[in-house]
Amino acid sequence: MSMSHVIRASAAITVGIVGALLILQSWQLPPFHGSVETTENAYVRGKVTTLSPQVTGYVVAVNAQDYQHVHAGDVLVQIDDRIYRQKLKQAEATLAMKRAALQNSEQSQRAAEARIRSSEAQVASANAALDVARSTAERVEALLPRGATTQSAADQAHGTLAQAQAALHQAESAVEVTRQDLRSIIVNRNSLQAEIENAAAAVELARIDLDNTRIVAPADGQLGEVGARLGQYVSVGTQLAALVPEQVWVVANFKETQLSGMKVGQPVTLTVDALHGETLAGRIERFSPAAGSEFAVLKADNATGNFTKVTQRLPVRIAIDPDQPLAKRLAPGMSVVVTVDTAAKASAALTPVSPQPSDPSQAPTGQPMAERRSS
Repeated sequence: MSMSHVIRASAAITVGIVGALLILQSWQLPPFHGSVETTENAYVRGKVTTLSPQVTGYVVAVNAQDYQHVHAGDVLVQIDDRIYRQKLKQAEATLAMKRAALQNSEQSQRAAEARIRSSEAQVASANAALDVARSTAERVEALLPRGATTQSAADQAHGTLAQAQAALHQAESAVEVTRQDLRSIIVNRNSLQAEIENAAAAVELARIDLDNTRIVAPADGQLGEVGARLGQYVSVGTQLAALVPEQVWVVANFKETQLSGMKVGQPVTLTVDALHGETLAGRIERFSPAAGSEFAVLKADNATGNFTKVTQRLPVRIAIDPDQPLAKRLAPGMSVVVTVDTAAKASAALTPVSPQPSDPSQAPTGQPMAERRSS
């Protein structure tokens, strides 16, 4: 082999080695170690609220447009409220009637108590009359053997005594009847009080239904497509619009082999496709308590004869740092490239007050990963 062939072969080998080293370096694979972890499996997230009515009726006003910014309390859709206003008036009339019945019952109770006092006075008077009749009868009985009085006078005294005893029994019976009337009035009043509470609840429910004819924005944010149409009949649960709140965050699905060096509070760099390569700063906020596959409807069954190990991914929630104008342009669903420098110190300000059960520092152990593993 000539010297020129040897030189060309050596040059080719050198170029191949340099190319392989460049590839290993670009992917941060051994022997090129780094503390940076990155993934493209990340998206902007937010609590998108579906706005639906809680009552049925015809739409009489639509005050919102597609993609409009709204504030909490803004009336977006108005449902015909005439029926619900009448139902509220009907419930209020029923409540007023029950309260009037309670007042009548209280008046009846006071009258019954007065009758009881009058009957008790009659009992006392009957007792006094009975004592007089008894004394008279005893005195006549004592005089009759001596001939100091006549038999007719004795018979009259006994008759007066019997009448006094009957009058006493009648007065005592009248007291008992009046007391029974009072007990019935008290029982009826308790029933009326329960009916008043029921009527008051009906008024509150009618007022709630009336308020629910106004579909309002529950928070500040931006609307999606508004599906409500003027004159449309809507029922409970009909989707009228979707509200995207101003607060958003990022969920990055890192491989389990990338998590050993990550901790809550570590700084994160976010590159959003929609911002033409502009970056945002964030912090790791919390970790999912389980891999994404554990939340799947159909979970994988590995108890079979054939098994292939698949690296799992765990969702990581990332909070976006405040005072970043570009953050206002983020919308749920946008794709994000997330980069975490595991060598950076975690921010104590973002460390959760309560311990996070899903903190990966409690799961994988060891030193921060030296490799950079790209998703």
